Amino acid sequence: MALLKLATLGALGYIGYRFLEKRREEDHAAFATGQGGDSNFAKVRDAGPAAMADPPLRSWDKQDQASDESFPASDPPATY
Repeated sequence: MALLKLATLGALGYIGYRFLEKRREEDHAAFATGQGGDSNFAKVRDAGPAAMADPPLRSWDKQDQASDESFPASDPPATY
């Protein structure tokens, strides 16, 4: 009887694990709703505060926009 309970618990744990793994693959933390679909191979979100999952805590200025547009390039923006 204990072996049956252990097998059932193991099966439920495995099903839960597979469900969470599939959901984690579909969820992108940095993307706003509707961003980062299957066609986004590099998994880089669009520039600007509208494409962020969480709104910025302060106002968005030109330097912030230029820096966001330059990502993932290693060069800084030229708008200092």
